[in-house]
Amino acid sequence: MAFPDELFFAPASELLTMLRSRQVSAAELISAFIDRIESLNPHLRSVVTLCEERAAVEADEADRRLSGREDVRPLEGLPITVKDSIETKGVRTTAGMKIFEHHVPHEDAPTVARLRAAGAIVVGKTNLPEMALDYDCENPVFGATNNPWNSGRVPGGSSGGEAASLASGLCALGIGSDYGGSIRIPAHFCGVVGLKPTWGTIPVTGHIPPLPPSITGTPPIMSMATIGPMARYVDDLTLEYNLIRGPHPSAPYTVPSLEAHPEIVNLEQVTCAYFTGVEAGVPIAAEIRAAVERAATALSKLGVAVEHKTPPIKDAARIWMEYATADGGELLRAQLGTRVNLSRERLRQAFLAPAPSKSAAEFFTTAIERDVYRIHLAQFMERYPIIIGAPFCVTAFEHGGTEVNVDGKRFPLFAANWPALWVNCAGLPAAVVPAGCDRDGLPIGVQIVGRAFEEETVLAVAKALEQELGGFKKPPLPH
Repeated sequence: MAFPDELFFAPASELLTMLRSRQVSAAELISAFIDRIESLNPHLRSVVTLCEERAAVEADEADRRLSGREDVRPLEGLPITVKDSIETKGVRTTAGMKIFEHHVPHEDAPTVARLRAAGAIVVGKTNLPEMALDYDCENPVFGATNNPWNSGRVPGGSSGGEAASLASGLCALGIGSDYGGSIRIPAHFCGVVGLKPTWGTIPVTGHIPPLPPSITGTPPIMSMATIGPMARYVDDLTLEYNLIRGPHPSAPYTVPSLEAHPEIVNLEQVTCAYFTGVEAGVPIAAEIRAAVERAATALSKLGVAVEHKTPPIKDAARIWMEYATADGGELLRAQLGTRVNLSRERLRQAFLAPAPSKSAAEFFTTAIERDVYRIHLAQFMERYPIIIGAPFCVTAFEHGGTEVNVDGKRFPLFAANWPALWVNCAGLPAAVVPAGCDRDGLPIGVQIVGRAFEEETVLAVAKALEQELGGFKKPPLPH
C-alpha cells in the first residue's frame, strides 16, 4: 500500500483513528514508517538503531487486537521513537558513549514500558550528543545528526535525534529528556513541540547516565532532570504525558499527579507575564524576541491578561551550574577512569576537566540558595501563573559551533542557554511550540512556563499559541 506524504506528518490521534477503523493495518503503518526511516536517515542520521524485526512482530499483535476490537490499548499500533539515553529492553541504549556502545538493557525504562503497555511500537532509537551533555547532536559512536531544515545546522541537544525524527515524519510520537533544555531547545531548533514536565511527575529511572547511579558525576541531576514527551502537535503531547506520568517503585521521588485536560482551561482567567531578556545575560536574537512579542499579542487577543514583566531569574543559570557540578566531576572521572579518553575533546574540555569539588557546607549553601530562588519565583508566579519567553538565545547554530552569533555579536554557546536553565533550576513545567522562522528559514519556538504541577494550564496555552502562530510546518526534506 502506497502512503501519501501527509500520512507521516498526521497527528497521532488521526493515525490511531485510522488504525481502529481499519483504514490501515498496524503492519502496513509500521512498515511504511520503517521504509521512510531507511529512505531519509542517510541524510538526517537521526535514527541510530532500527527495530524493524521486533516492530513487525508487535504490529501483528496490534492487528490481532484491533481486528478483535477487544483489549485495544490507547496507542495500539502507533510507531514511536525513543532517545538513545532511555533504556529499551532488548534494544541497545548507548547515550552516545563508547563505553555503552554494546549495552543492551534487560528492562524498559518505566516511561518506555508505559508507552509499550499502551500499545505503542518502538521503531527506532534516536541520536544525541555524548552523555546527553551538549546542544549539538554528535557522539563518538554514531557521529552527527543534521537539522532537517538545514543540514549544515545542528538539531539541538540533547534530544536532537528525536526532534529531527519528528520534524521529518519518521515517527508519530517521541520521548526525550531534559536537564538543561534538552527537550525544549531541539523542539525550538527543529520546529516541533516538547514538554518538560514538573520535576517529580515522571520517573527518570532507566535513563543513562546514570548507569550505575554514580555514573552521572552530578548527583543533584535527579532534582533538575526529567523525561518528557515530544511530538509535532500539542494534543499529542497531552496524550503522551497522561500515559507516562505518575509514581513508579523504582523512582521514590515521583508523586501522584492529575491527568491533564487542557481543553477545560478558561484562558480568560489566566494571567501571563512575558519577557525577552535578562539583565547581564546573553541577549536574545531580535527575531526570537519578535516571536515572543507575537505570542504575547496573540494571547492578549484571546482574552489572556498579558503583562510585560521579567521574572526574578537573573542568578538562576549560575545556581544551576553550581548545583549541577557540586562534586567537580569526581564521581564521573572515577567511573570512567582511563576510558575518559574515549570521549570527544569537546566534552572533556567542557565537562570533564578537573575542577575542585564543593565541601558539604558549600553544597548546602548552594542548595539553600536554589530553594530561595524557587521561593521568589513561586511568589512571582502567584500573580503570573504563566510566563512566556524564549527557549534559547539563537536559532539552530552550525555543526561544531562553540559560540553563537546574536545579531552580529558572538557569545559562548554555554552562556546562551540561560532561557532554558532557569526552568530546570526551579523544576517547573514548560512547553515549546513553533512560532515561525528566522530570515534563514530556521524554526523559532516560544517557551511557555507554568507553576509546579500545572501542566494542564501550560498545555492549554501551548495549544492556543499553536493555533494562533501556525504550529508545525514540514521542513524542506530531500525527495
